[in-house]
Amino acid sequence: MEMNAAVLREVAKPLTIERVEIGALKPRDVLIRLGASGLCHTDLEVMLGSLQLPLPIVLGHEGAGVVEAVGGEVTLVRPGDHVVCSWSPNCGHCFYCDQGQPILCEAVVAAAASGHLPDGQSRLRVSGEKLHHFSVVSSHAEYCVVPEAGAVPVPRELPFDRACLIGCGVMTGVGAVVRCARVSPGSSVVVVGCGAVGLNVLQGARFANARTIIAVDISDRHLAMAPGFGATQTIHAAREDVTAAVRALTGGRGADYAFEAAGNEASLQQALEAARPGATVVILGKTSVNAKVSLRFGSLMGEKRIVRSSYGGARPRVDFPRIARAYLAGQLRLDELITQRLALGDINAGFEGMQRGEVTRAVVVF
Repeated sequence: MEMNAAVLREVAKPLTIERVEIGALKPRDVLIRLGASGLCHTDLEVMLGSLQLPLPIVLGHEGAGVVEAVGGEVTLVRPGDHVVCSWSPNCGHCFYCDQGQPILCEAVVAAAASGHLPDGQSRLRVSGEKLHHFSVVSSHAEYCVVPEAGAVPVPRELPFDRACLIGCGVMTGVGAVVRCARVSPGSSVVVVGCGAVGLNVLQGARFANARTIIAVDISDRHLAMAPGFGATQTIHAAREDVTAAVRALTGGRGADYAFEAAGNEASLQQALEAARPGATVVILGKTSVNAKVSLRFGSLMGEKRIVRSSYGGARPRVDFPRIARAYLAGQLRLDELITQRLALGDINAGFEGMQRGEVTRAVVVF
């Protein structure tokens, strides 16, 4: 079959909408008819070349839709199921899966780096030319083929444009709170960088019943949104001394938990400085993989626990439905994360808005 898909053929060039052929499904494949696909900064990193992957490639890893067809050995989903795509469909039996670190699954890490599905092959072609998969998903398209474990059922009443956000940004932020840091009720939390991921850290902290939730950013727009997602105080990092302000709000010690979600050296240093001795610091933001980072060594002292997380410790088959139910119950916000809804043909405009800092999440709706 054929579909329309957004293809990246050259770094620093716009995506092109092309007719893409989908090959026959393998026994463990799931074909999903996408309802929506979120635009993520990781997509943009590939487009700009800071994350280097083989080209041409169909981007997108934050997708939701309906199962259209399944391979002969699939048992976890069936046609008609509403699903959210997971970009970490771990195998469950490699060294890292056995260590309880499924985000490091050897088969999936190798597949993502090579632009293939876990069997080492692509299902996508244009006039016989192979296209690469992105993060084992490739959701900026009308359909995607994912491994069975990468299609996670969610309630049918969850709209696709909200559901897709769970697959990356929401899971990363909320999961960082409830799985990586395990934030305690009544504790203090500081979030440095309140874009899409940071806002979800804030609402994760509210969900975990933290008492003091401090949002730090240099964007007036982000700080204006922060209270709606749970922030009890906001700090403008370009106008205030972040460390002093956080300590003033936390009995002079600093925050019990600090989350960095901006992806630069200054924000990382601020998160470390704002964390009290004995705190947990979770690093979520990203910069170029080859960038050098210089930090004040003293800010690492004091028995701090420092964790780097890419997916909020996700256990997708447990966490995605849990987040979906929390949204449907009014306990988490998804609607307010969406700044812009686009047709697939307008996807480049969405990424341009992201670069200018004008959108929290742009979503392609099919």
